[in-house]
Amino acid sequence: MAASFLSNPTTFLQSSSSSSLTSQKQHTVKGTSVCKPVCRLPNYPPHISKRSLSINLTSLFLLSLTGNANAAILEADDDLELLEKVKQDRKKRIEKQTVLNSANKDKEYLQDVIYKLSKVGQAIENNDLPSAGSILGQTDADWLKKANAALSQLSSSAEEKAEVDTFNSSLTSLYSSVTKNDIEGSKTAFVDSASAFEKWTTLTGLTGQLKGL
Repeated sequence: MAASFLSNPTTFLQSSSSSSLTSQKQHTVKGTSVCKPVCRLPNYPPHISKRSLSINLTSLFLLSLTGNANAAILEADDDLELLEKVKQDRKKRIEKQTVLNSANKDKEYLQDVIYKLSKVGQAIENNDLPSAGSILGQTDADWLKKANAALSQLSSSAEEKAEVDTFNSSLTSLYSSVTKNDIEGSKTAFVDSASAFEKWTTLTGLTGQLKGL
């Protein structure tokens, strides 16, 4: 019997190999049946009592009421400030209009300024600076003194006073350019003077009360 196995070694090797594979499969199956899935603990939601939930909701409600109350107070303060500003502006306009309505003499002086500037502008446009100089007169001319008095009397805001300064400065340049027979300088100074005066009348509300603008 031993001789028959030795005489056919292939048969022996196949038989041994087959037995070995069968044994490995059995061990593998057995090993697989032993494994079990790892157990995991269930996740439970945190426990919140009705009392704590009620307290939290109440706190949020009170905070929202406080925030709304503060916002309402701030808004009321803003409304009061705006209302007070409107009242003050209205009061100033009424006072200003009262002064303008009673300033008949001042308006006559200012009307004379418009007349003078109109004549000077025509002379400069015709390149007739000697005529422009005659209309302007001296720098201390009576019409100019009265005009400055009226401008100062009727100017109340800083912007109005600034336009008066611009007008006087431009008028000084106009006198200088006419005296030097500088036609281009005279034209520029005239436009600046007329523009400043017109803007001043708009700021003071005299535009509709003076002719020739």
